[in-house]
Amino acid sequence: MPPSTPKEQDCYETPSLVKLEGKHVVVTGAASGIGASLVERFTKEGAVVVGADLATTNISCGDAVACNVASDDQVRDLIDGAESRNGPIDLFCSNAGILGGFGAVELSDDDWQQVIDVNLMAHVRAARHLVPRMLERGGGYLLQTASAAGLLTQIGLAPYSVTKHGAIAFAEWLSITYGDRGLKVSVLCPQAVRTGMTAGTDDGGVAGVDGMLEPDVVADSVVNGLAHEQFLILPHAEVAEYFKRKANDYDRWIRGMRRLQSHFPNGA
Repeated sequence: MPPSTPKEQDCYETPSLVKLEGKHVVVTGAASGIGASLVERFTKEGAVVVGADLATTNISCGDAVACNVASDDQVRDLIDGAESRNGPIDLFCSNAGILGGFGAVELSDDDWQQVIDVNLMAHVRAARHLVPRMLERGGGYLLQTASAAGLLTQIGLAPYSVTKHGAIAFAEWLSITYGDRGLKVSVLCPQAVRTGMTAGTDDGGVAGVDGMLEPDVVADSVVNGLAHEQFLILPHAEVAEYFKRKANDYDRWIRGMRRLQSHFPNGA
């Protein structure tokens, strides 16, 4: 049997496991939900963790920093401050997110812009200030929290769906453009998670059709996904199958989503 070509070898190569011990990690949206669980889990893994949020009162471990990710200046200051105290950032988890309003065309430009600033542009801002530094030193890791809504869609919440699609598209672009230069990128896409974001819905609403996960379970998925350098981290395994169905027959998938929407007329 002839030796494998380099291309074939790459296809079967097992990625090296990423270890968190001793790594410098920054997590935004760290005061509650998934972000708080990530801070706790990364700390247990032995990482040096900086947790950032609008208010730092509930950040129970790690170095707590106030930051509004809708501000480019504050994102830059977060990164500069963390690196001045702890050295180069190895892993930046752009996790902060908001639901925004229900609907689409009836929402104002300001309503849309608020969601765009947090759910999409915060990822761009973090990359703007970190990617050049990471490339210069030979690599780094970006984890972007999106949602299964970015692969599928979220009934009732157009700004949320659109921005989560955009977040995944940006993560793809970063990985394609800089992956061969040492930049690693993962995107986290859960369905319903028991956080403040789902607190006002019954069992997570439409996003909870496959059950709700606890934030610490999602954190476990993240640690495993990072260890294997998975681009898509899917705590709800069903999402991968839904995504395949969407790609295989888009029209049929849309008809199915319309039927699903009929069971959730209020979009939740």
